[in-house]
Amino acid sequence: MRPKTLIISHGHLDHCGLAPNLMDLKPEIYCTSLTARLAGLLARDTLKISENRGHNIPYYNEEIQDFERSVRAARYREEFETQGYRACLYDAGHIPGSSSVYLEKGKQSMFYTGDINTLQTELQNSADTEYPESDTLLIESTYFGKNHTPRDVLEERFIESIEETLDIGGKAIIPAFSIGRTQEIMLILRKHGLCAYVDGMGVDVFNLIKRSPEYVRDIKKLERAFTNSNIVQPEQRREIISEPSVIVTSAGMLNGGPVLYYISQIYDDPKSKVHLTGYQVEGTNGRKAIESGYIEDRDGIIHLNCRLELFDFSAHCGDAQLKEVVKKSCDSGTKTVIPVHGDNTIAFADWVKEELGANAIAPVNGQAVYI
Repeated sequence: MRPKTLIISHGHLDHCGLAPNLMDLKPEIYCTSLTARLAGLLARDTLKISENRGHNIPYYNEEIQDFERSVRAARYREEFETQGYRACLYDAGHIPGSSSVYLEKGKQSMFYTGDINTLQTELQNSADTEYPESDTLLIESTYFGKNHTPRDVLEERFIESIEETLDIGGKAIIPAFSIGRTQEIMLILRKHGLCAYVDGMGVDVFNLIKRSPEYVRDIKKLERAFTNSNIVQPEQRREIISEPSVIVTSAGMLNGGPVLYYISQIYDDPKSKVHLTGYQVEGTNGRKAIESGYIEDRDGIIHLNCRLELFDFSAHCGDAQLKEVVKKSCDSGTKTVIPVHGDNTIAFADWVKEELGANAIAPVNGQAVYI
């Protein structure tokens, strides 16, 4: 398979991480301008981590630069043509700059949701609800079978937990994914009158978002959440962790970044707490912390005597929203639904067939699907 076109839905590594590897094929590349910048940022970070840890280098800086030069920035709801296809991007509501993709060629059409969120958050507007009818729907299924805690309830529990930690003299460490989650958490904290420090790549992402303010709900609110006084420089870390404080920092699954320094300072303090803000993948430090009460770093194993709580501020549709997207699509004429990007795609496909009477396919890795 030698792709002639790449259409990148958004700037998370599992959706854009291989792009620089394909530059020898000289493909046409389309995505939003912000997605291109975020993909470049993550590619350089991946290269740096690989070099520091002695891993195989996935690509070279020249290929990252080639990727960035090759991107043809596309705007939401503005059509473009590539390799005989008519295409259009729509707001997916997942992270800033994220897109769903409509493709049409001849009499066939497909809508790919990408990672999608149809509920509004502090940072993001909800996904576009008006898009063209399509023969095929390719839909993410991350949370099929699982509904999220209502956001207002989740926020209330989160804020209460942080305030409780501060009230007893502890430090509140909030690991957050750099793209989307860090900015969302900073907005929530400010809305509830909590002052927080912010450390790590989430600050770099904020600086990129400032260059593309159209991809967030309110750039002024976001700028007020990130100030010169709360952005942490490495030499300040020892000082701010010396007293009760709220610190939002990368990485969201505790596998690297400044969070490991902060945990090394509070791991044996039962007054302090680590407030996880998203799903923890199996094998990550975050999952180990939840299930076994320890994490690993370069110095070995750290057993956590501090407290730990998980708050799932997901940027994906829950079960009810996923089913709503599929039902609307099928009511508009979609004949085939292909669930991907989830652990329960077969059950999702079965639900589509049984409840909606549409054809549904749950492909496995490596399987070719002809539509």
